[in-house]
Amino acid sequence: MAILFGVTMLQSSYWLRLRWLPVIAPMHSVFFGHVVLFAGRVSFFFGGALFSTIFFRHVPDLEFLPPLGQSVAKAIAVLAILFSLFCYSLELERLGKAIEDQREA
Repeated sequence: MAILFGVTMLQSSYWLRLRWLPVIAPMHSVFFGHVVLFAGRVSFFFGGALFSTIFFRHVPDLEFLPPLGQSVAKAIAVLAILFSLFCYSLELERLGKAIEDQREA
């Protein structure tokens, strides 16, 4: 339940910010922009690691498939988590690009 709440909060925050709030850089620095861009790319590695862990840890243990509804619900939950992490990494990339941009300074 806590995971679904976190995914819902991430998605609603992302889409509300994307729709109504511009990305405003707190400072302008090429170095810190690169650091934030790096953090954005690295954060999505965790999504890949999460998926790999779930897939390679739990799928071989299955002696029989769970009910279809349960499988679909779990697959949707994993995809929602991965999509939330993707949106988070996109947001970090937007912030990193805004921080790198020297034209506004």
